[in-house]
Amino acid sequence: MIRVLLADDQLLVRAGFRALLDAQPDIEVAGEASDGAEAVRLVRELRPDVVLMDIRMPVLDGLAATRRITGDGALEGVRVVMLTTFELDEYVFEAIRSGASGFLVKDTEPAELLRAVRAVVEGDALLSPGVTRRLIAEFAARSRPPAAEGTGLDLGRLTDREREVMALVGMGLSNEEIARRLVVSPLTAKTHVSRTMVKLGARDRAQLVVLAYESGLVRPGWLG
Repeated sequence: MIRVLLADDQLLVRAGFRALLDAQPDIEVAGEASDGAEAVRLVRELRPDVVLMDIRMPVLDGLAATRRITGDGALEGVRVVMLTTFELDEYVFEAIRSGASGFLVKDTEPAELLRAVRAVVEGDALLSPGVTRRLIAEFAARSRPPAAEGTGLDLGRLTDREREVMALVGMGLSNEEIARRLVVSPLTAKTHVSRTMVKLGARDRAQLVVLAYESGLVRPGWLG
């Protein structure tokens, strides 16, 4: 059973998500929070698998709440998905850099929301390749200049193939697309992605995308 915590200051939004999620045989809503501080407290108390976190909330905003959750070693297994009104919210890239596993717009299709919750628990890509391209290209351009030294990132730990795979992940390719590009099996591609995340200490695929840009391995202009 996938346990989800809803964090949004709008009661109607939480009610809508709860009705959808609780209707699924493999998902249950473990709790609700109306502000970021309450979200952090409930995450520590309930230990949900996934937090659907609104970016803008009173007391403590979703970005600060996400930092507290992802920065707590005891909550390592909790995945945070940011909720935003706009597809390219100005805080989304910073949220992913802070440890969020991805983002969803609030008016996303119900099927996409359910797919996202299940995918993030499995550690798969939450952001679609198309959204990844738009999102990262937009916000990587605004972030600090790429510099592996500045991030403390040691790409020397990666094999040539792992660096190649990391670049393809950063360009928004799925495991299946990477497999076709490199002429390997999807399982082999997934293994390379997993090993790269472990070596670089990335929580999930979304953070690996950010690291690909921050290290300079991939640059927004390459996306076309």
